[in-house]
Parts: sequence; structure tokens; C-alpha cells
Amino acid sequence: MPHLEINGANLYYEEHGAGQETIVFSHGLLWSGRMFFDQIAALKNQYRCITFDFRGQGQSEVTQSGYDIESLYEDAVALIERLGCSPCHFVGLSMGGFVGLRLAIRRPDLLKSLILLESSAEPEPAENVGRYRMLNFVARWMGLRVVANRVMDIMFGQKFLTDPARANLRNEWKERLVANHRIGITRAVVGVITRAGVADQLDRIKTPTLIVVGDQDVATPPAKAKLMHARIPNSKLVIIPGAGHTTTVEEPAAVTAAIAEFLATLAG
Repeated sequence: MPHLEINGANLYYEEHGAGQETIVFSHGLLWSGRMFFDQIAALKNQYRCITFDFRGQGQSEVTQSGYDIESLYEDAVALIERLGCSPCHFVGLSMGGFVGLRLAIRRPDLLKSLILLESSAEPEPAENVGRYRMLNFVARWMGLRVVANRVMDIMFGQKFLTDPARANLRNEWKERLVANHRIGITRAVVGVITRAGVADQLDRIKTPTLIVVGDQDVATPPAKAKLMHARIPNSKLVIIPGAGHTTTVEEPAAVTAAIAEFLATLAG
């Protein structure tokens, strides 16, 4: 399994497909690069597709420190440079999008485009912080299975959660959630909920940007996406009907179509 030593952390990554242009996929909190496999299956015949797992998550090392968003940004910069894939199309979902925004603001030379899924340029809302800290405390000391149902309600929309035909898929992702390393994941949660906002810097983004959000997203509601769309010059906004905070899993075809159409427009 391929790993890179990045800023003192052994990070897992995968490469699929080939092409003159590269897409780097940056996952959301609690998950891994696995959440993009449907998109990669559709895009790998045209693009070099790279996923990586942030420290403490997926198959990457659980480190003592480095979970704040600024450190994750530095990890992403180093990974892109080490793999020689700049300028790349950077796809960031939620936490991955927090990193992507910082790349576009500070290191636009590394990016050909920015694709934000279920993300936000603002700090974590104060009304969420206490609730997330409590869930995190319980997960740390009692295990992730104890909080799994409550977390699933945050991570997925009601259409996905109540569809009888997707019971097996829901169970698969619930088990992926529970399988997280308790120490790594609780450190990662703290990094996300204590992040600073970058909304006042969005007008500095000149990189072509696509913003995607599910209309049932309760973690980063569509209003967050609309704010970014209003402040990032010439950005495009796509709202996915019937999807929550994990659109790549809930409505994979719609997300893939939005990404493919956006990339084709850039190529054209």
C-alpha cells in the first residue's frame, strides 16, 4: 500500500487512471478517500485520480499532533508537490473543502480548478460546537458505535437514511464510521470544530470554482454554499436534490455529472 512521509506523518494515498491532468480528492471528516470511488470509476479513463487519507483517518498514521486545518493544509501542499501533480483539479468535501479553500487563497499555483462539496468558508457555528464536543467525548471514552446513529443523521440526508433499497449501503458506511481509530478521529474532530473562517478572503480566489451542496445537508447547509458562490468570482453553484452532507455516496451519479460537466467546460 503506497504511503508518503509528509510533515512527520505517514499518509496513505492511491492513484487510479491516467491523463494529462490530475484530480486530487480530499475527503471529509470521519471518512477516507474511499468516499470518492464512484467518481473515480467514471473519471479515471480521462484523468489521473489521486486520493489520500488525512492523518488519523483511513489508512494514514495516527499522530500526536497536526490535526488543525492549517496543518492539514500544509500536508496537502506537500503531497501535491511530492507527487508532482500541480496544477491539479482539487476536489474537497467538507473538511477537504476547508483545505481546498486555503489552497486557492494561498497557493493558486498548485490548482487548475477548485471543486467544493458540502463545505464552508466560515468557522463552525457556535450552536454546533458544544454538541460536537459532547459526541466527541462519548466517542473517545465509550466508542464510536455509541454515537454512530446520531452521527449518521448529521452526515447523510433523510432520503438516504430512509430509503429501504439502500439499507445495505447505509450499514456499510455506518461500519466504516465505527471502524475509525478512536484517538485519531477525535483529534481530527477537534481540528475541524476549532477552525478559523476564511470568508473574508474569498474574493482573492481566482481559480475556477465549482460549489456543490445537497439540499438536505444539515452540517453545512446550502446557505453556506450560497455565501461562497456570492463571494468567489465567477464560481458555479450546483444544488443536489435529495442529498445530505455526503453527496458522493448519496447521489454519486449527480455529483459525477456535475464534476465532469465543469471540467469539460474548462477544457472547452
